[in-house]
Amino acid sequence: MLDRPADLPTVFLNPGGDRRLSQGHPWAYANEVRIDAAGKALESGTVARLARVDGKPLGIGMFNPHALIAFRLLDRDPSVAVDGAWLSGRVGRALALRRRLFAEPFYRLVHAEADALPGLVVDRFDDVAVVQANTAGMDRLLPLVIEAVEAAINPAVVVVRNDSRARALEGLDRTVVVVKGEVGGPVPVREDGLVFFADVLTGQKTGWFFDQRRNRAFAAPLAEGGAMLDLFCHTGGFAVRAAAGGASPVLGIDTSEPALALARQAAAANGVDARCTFRRGEVFQSLEALITEGARFRLVVADPPAFVKSRKELAAGLRGYRKLARLAARVVEPGGFLFLASCSHNVEAAGFAAECAAGLAKAGRTGRILRAAGAGPDHPIHPHLPETAYLKTLVLQLD
Repeated sequence: MLDRPADLPTVFLNPGGDRRLSQGHPWAYANEVRIDAAGKALESGTVARLARVDGKPLGIGMFNPHALIAFRLLDRDPSVAVDGAWLSGRVGRALALRRRLFAEPFYRLVHAEADALPGLVVDRFDDVAVVQANTAGMDRLLPLVIEAVEAAINPAVVVVRNDSRARALEGLDRTVVVVKGEVGGPVPVREDGLVFFADVLTGQKTGWFFDQRRNRAFAAPLAEGGAMLDLFCHTGGFAVRAAAGGASPVLGIDTSEPALALARQAAAANGVDARCTFRRGEVFQSLEALITEGARFRLVVADPPAFVKSRKELAAGLRGYRKLARLAARVVEPGGFLFLASCSHNVEAAGFAAECAAGLAKAGRTGRILRAAGAGPDHPIHPHLPETAYLKTLVLQLD
């Protein structure tokens, strides 16, 4: 049983520390919070009340005296009880939105701060729920979170994928546990009439990238009647969708053999395995080889993992995006299409677009941007957190 609001400890901000919070931001950084001896004594992730330096209450949230983001606001009502009923209300609200957006139960059910549940990710694969608690506070609330998810969708299987890099920033260990039911193998994912397969135990993130759903839908028809190349193809989302839309031949390249096995399984399940080849290889080396061979494709998709995992990696990461655009552009046929993506939240959209343009110029290619987009609507953006607009994509036609 959680403490009543009146019994919660109070965390005070430093003078002026409420400026961003008063404008709608949901975080307080360590330099904005008075972390005195009493604060340091609190356990990481403690649910606490937040107050201005003059004592005016600002709400209730999760406090971690050892993290850069020291306080994550849960509710601006300082009298609310953050209990099972409160969590069920937040999860239920997120579910209602997804049911309005999607006809089938395959989506990101909870997207952290944008769904007012900081640090919590829940992906739904029909009756399989994959839960990820990326902050100390959500980790402490995890039993109640699981109860709320069960009350909302009654899944047969619940997997807790607490193995993200973000947990280290909160001083948390990394584990994967099936807390309900059994996972007998890859989990089917239905998307617009096609079936794919996710490894919810050891695959990247939660095993599938729901965020690219609408980008896959846009890109796939561009390859109809021509060859398609899927770089960093993971489990074949772009490749199989393009093959199903009439692309042939289709080549997918990735460094992960387990992911490639799931891509082959998806191709077979959708009857397009004769059109698809999935090859293990390092992408930049593979592109160099394809350029040497004189290969050309109607559509080239490059959806890499994050090149920039921290601010100190920004310069090197931007050079990586420029190099990727340069090499990928050289294997696009005249009049063909290039899809480029960045999931690095430290890279701004303008910076990403500039590096892509520079790469095209280095490749001696010109063209036009047809579409600039982000993640799908089950990955909403918090209006005061640009970090939640992490995914940037460009679709170009090249001359």
